[in-house]
Formats: sequence, structure tokens, C-alpha cells
Amino acid sequence: MITRLRAWWRSFAERRPGVAQFVVFFLLSNGITVLQLALMPLIKWAFGMTPLVDTAFQVWPIGSNPDGSQYFVFDYAAGALPAGGGGLAYFLAVQITLLIAQVINFFAQRNITFKSNSSVGKAAMWYAIAYVAITLLAAAAQGLYKAPIYELFIDTWALGGTGETLADVLTMIINAAISFWVFFPIFKVIFKQVPAAPPTPARVAAP
Repeated sequence: MITRLRAWWRSFAERRPGVAQFVVFFLLSNGITVLQLALMPLIKWAFGMTPLVDTAFQVWPIGSNPDGSQYFVFDYAAGALPAGGGGLAYFLAVQITLLIAQVINFFAQRNITFKSNSSVGKAAMWYAIAYVAITLLAAAAQGLYKAPIYELFIDTWALGGTGETLADVLTMIINAAISFWVFFPIFKVIFKQVPAAPPTPARVAAP
């Protein structure tokens, strides 16, 4: 059964290389998302026991919220959720989780999905640039849905700690979805297969 499945996949990948590549990317991305969902509560719990929860991290104002308050790209007000924004503790938990996941994702996608043999250093540089840009985009978008999601699960539905965990999962899934759709075309560019250099013909010794 497994042998037949492998043979079918090999044949499919030869006939539809682009589709096969996207399928592998999709599966690996979802595996990385599961890893993030497992790591996030643990890292958040660890930072939640520190005074960093009460240290506000609100940087890069870019306008106003509907209620007239300042809108920040990174908006982590002091205090535990949902009354506060989780403070610097929540920010670090999110970013450390994403960093671990993306480092694993870099090597997995490069070696498995795209089978790239181009420069690791050059690919890592462009990956880091893309990672920073996507992090800023996801952070700016998070300001729109983070507070309502936590308020819904914790207060409106009165789920308490369970609601907070569910809200963590949902926000992480949204972040992962943003990364998924943005990273694939970027990977197609930075993870290239460089043709192998033709062998140098052997020199024939003069008689």
C-alpha cells in the first residue's frame, strides 16, 4: 500500500510539479502551525509569571482606533488579558514562538518542499527580511482582532482560562494563515534550484 502510494505521488509530482510543491508546502506549514499552538501556551505561561505582564509594549503609532484611542503596530498594553494587552510578556511569547517556528520552517521548506541548492546565507537573508515585513503586517492586523477575540472568549462567553487558551489558538491560527499565503510566493523566489555545473572534461596527456 505504502509502495503504491509513493509511486503514485512520484508520478503525480512529475506531472504536476507546481501543485505537488504547494501540497508539500501546505502540509509542512500546517505541521509548523501545530508546533506553534503547542509552544505558545507554554511560553506565554512562563512569561506570565514575570513582572513583564505589567510592562506595556506599545510602539509605532499609525493612526487612531474607532474610539479615538491611539492605534499601535505593536499594541500590548500593561495588564493581563482581556482587561490589558498582556504587556511585554505577551509580546515576547508571541515573537519567540514565531521565531522558533520560522527557523524550523526555513530549513524544512528549503530542503523538503523546494529542494533548494542555492546559497543558504543569501536565502536566509531574504527570508529574514520577509519575516520582519510579515511580522509587522501581522502585528498591525492583530490590533483589529486581538482584543475582541479575547473579550469574546473570556468575558462574553465566560470561559475564563479555557477561553484565554482558545483565544490564543485562534490568534495564532490567524497569524499562521497570514504567513502561509505571503510566504509561498516568496519561497518560490528565494529557494531556487541551481543547475549543477557540467563536469570538466578530462585532459588527454600528450603522447
